[in-house]
Amino acid sequence: MTIKVGDKIPSVKIMQGTSEGPKEVSTEELFAGKTVVLFGVPGAFTPTCSAKHLPGFVQHAADFAKKGVDVVACMSVNDAFVMGAWGKDQGTGDNVAMLADGSATFTKALGLELDLTPRNMGVRSQRFALVAKNGVVTHVAVEAAGAFEVSKAESILAAL
Repeated sequence: MTIKVGDKIPSVKIMQGTSEGPKEVSTEELFAGKTVVLFGVPGAFTPTCSAKHLPGFVQHAADFAKKGVDVVACMSVNDAFVMGAWGKDQGTGDNVAMLADGSATFTKALGLELDLTPRNMGVRSQRFALVAKNGVVTHVAVEAAGAFEVSKAESILAAL
């Protein structure tokens, strides 16, 4: 079942790619007492994700902060080393937390998995963005297949 407005963020442990290397983080720790924008992408270093999705959130980091967002986080079904390298490549710095959901545990708990096994890409995340306040979802935007509109940074800023 796909997560919806009013649902609590599932409690799981994931990895964060940082400049110091992988760091385990719990979703409870990440979301508790904060306003968080979490966006998910099908894969690090993939065309739309690298050219449009992640850069939009990096470019608008200050705008999110002005609207009261404490954390902007990007999640993909990749390992923490890949997410750390992608963050470095994209210049995310401290503006976007790079979350690695290597086994798709968090993605599946959100009900947002995408099975790309027929294309030899395994289980991935759908392209989405959500807003949560103190661990409760206040906005969810899931893209239609092949689309890039409702989950982009500008759309999420407008929803805040």
